[in-house]
Amino acid sequence: MPELPEVETVVRGLRAVLPGRRILNVRLGKTDFIDDPAALELQLPGSRIVAVRRHGKFIVVELESANGRKHESSFLIHLGMTGQIVTCPPEVPVAPHTHVFLALDDGRELRYTDIRRFGRMAMLANTAHESVLGKLGLDPLEATEEEFRTRFRSRRAHIKALLLDQRVLRGMGNIYTDESLWRARIHPRRLGANLNDQEIHRLHGVVRRVLNEAIRLGGSSISDYVDAEGNAGEFQIRHRAYGREGKKCSRCGTPIRRIIVAGRSSYFCPRCQPAPRTRSKTMGSRRRQRTRPVKK
Repeated sequence: MPELPEVETVVRGLRAVLPGRRILNVRLGKTDFIDDPAALELQLPGSRIVAVRRHGKFIVVELESANGRKHESSFLIHLGMTGQIVTCPPEVPVAPHTHVFLALDDGRELRYTDIRRFGRMAMLANTAHESVLGKLGLDPLEATEEEFRTRFRSRRAHIKALLLDQRVLRGMGNIYTDESLWRARIHPRRLGANLNDQEIHRLHGVVRRVLNEAIRLGGSSISDYVDAEGNAGEFQIRHRAYGREGKKCSRCGTPIRRIIVAGRSSYFCPRCQPAPRTRSKTMGSRRRQRTRPVKK
C-alpha cells in the first residue's frame, strides 16, 4: 500500500500541474470504491482546483465551486493498495482498470486506475473535515521529539504496532516502519513504554530521515506504485530490512528474519535489533535460582 513518501510524491506531482485548472467533466467506470458517485458527477464539473495537499495517506484536492466559493468542499482520494493517479493527454492509451476520468481545461485528463479497487474517493464538505481527517494522529514529518515521547512512552504496546497506528502517526506503513526500526536498532516487539529517552531521540530522527530520503527518491515501487507522471520510485533499492528475509544484514551480516507483529510481517536483524526480555523468561530464571539446591 502506498505510504507517506509515495503519497507525498504523487501530491507534489499533482501540485505542479493541477492548481488553477478547471474540471470540465467526469466519466466513471466501476464505482464501488467511491462513497457517492453521483456527488462526483454533480459537484466536480465546473469546479476549479485551488490546492492539492497530503493528509496522512489521503490526497486532498481543495476546490472552488463553479459559483466562485472557495473551500466549500474537497475531493478526497485514498490510493488503497493498487491505486494510481496520473495526468496525461487524452490520446494516451487507457490502462486497464482505469475507472475515473476528469477532463481538465488545459486539454489533459486526470485518470485514476485501481486493479483491486481498495482505494477510496469521496466528496467531502469542509464542515466534515474534522470528523473524517481529525481522527488521524500526528504527521511524522511535523511531530517534535517531545510529541514522539508523549505518544510512545505512555503506551504499553509494541512499537511496531504504534508506528502503524494511524491514530498515533498518520502516514506510516509497513515499509517505512521496518526501515526506521532497523536504522534505530529497535526490535519491533519492544514496548513503546519501555523505550528510553535516547531510543526515542534516535527513532524520532531516523523516521524523519527515512521518510525524507524516500520522498527524494520518489518512494518505493514494490508492485503497482507510480508517481503522478507514471514513473516508478527508487527507494526500494535502499531497503535494509523490509522484504529481505534470509539476506545478510548490511550492518553486521546476520540474516534478516521475519516475524508477525500487529498482524503484519515484520523484518528485522536479530543481532542489531535485540529482542526484549520477556517477563516469563525472567521470572522462570528467578524461580530456578530460588529452587537450586544448596551445596553442603
